[in-house]
Amino acid sequence: MAGPTTTTERGAPGSRGARGPRAKGSGPKGSSPARLAPRWRPGRPGGGRRALPGPRAVLLIVIVLGLLASGLWLFYGSAWLRVEQVTTSGTRVLTPAQVEAVAAVPVGAPLVSVDTDGIEARLRRALPRIDTVDVVRDWPHGIALRVVERTPVLLIGKGGRFTEVDAKGVRFATVDAAKAPEGVPLLELAVASSPSLRRFDAERLTVEAVGVAGDLPGRVAEDAKVLRVRSYDSITLELTGGRTVEWGSGEDGEAKARALTALMKAAPKAGHFDVSAPTAPAASRS
Repeated sequence: MAGPTTTTERGAPGSRGARGPRAKGSGPKGSSPARLAPRWRPGRPGGGRRALPGPRAVLLIVIVLGLLASGLWLFYGSAWLRVEQVTTSGTRVLTPAQVEAVAAVPVGAPLVSVDTDGIEARLRRALPRIDTVDVVRDWPHGIALRVVERTPVLLIGKGGRFTEVDAKGVRFATVDAAKAPEGVPLLELAVASSPSLRRFDAERLTVEAVGVAGDLPGRVAEDAKVLRVRSYDSITLELTGGRTVEWGSGEDGEAKARALTALMKAAPKAGHFDVSAPTAPAASRS
């Protein structure tokens, strides 16, 4: 009688060494289809070789570089666009020669290289009479200096000399009596015994006076001789012809200017005008 079978037949189902049929399209032993990288083929996008620029692209690059080089030479290297003249406009008290000497524009330098901001700063620092100045390249060969001088609205006297003050309160020049501008009132501070000094010192009252001088109508400003400050609420004007104006405080300046203009037209022979309350102005003979 035959004994029990001790070996398993090769290929029997369930055996450890069984080998089934290889799936179609499967990779070699120990690999999976997802891990197989496609082979590189020349000419595919993303390949290792990068296309060189064509003749047209090279020509375009050469033209652009040539234009840039020509532009740099034109503005910096050639003799065509260089500073040959400096002109000054807008001066009244200052002279063009004074302005141009301080400006120190580099004649002969390339026009494009001129430091216009530096010239402006230098002029305003050295000549405080200048309010604004524009330094403009006047192609092809010039630099133009366009000056606006400060306009004095008040004079502050001291030691026989007068300091000019503009509407912004800037004290920009000191001149002798012979050179003091005409039609600009002289400030008189009569505040030694004023109770307002407890709150407003002389400097603050001077600022108020400057504000009043800046608010005066044109004709009144021309006729004003003295602007007197007794206190914060008591500012008066002395005009030509012995006329006076009670202005009051520096508040409501525009309204007071309009009221004074109308009052002078309505009462041209009056000697005293009161606009301290601009809604109820008054005029009298004296």
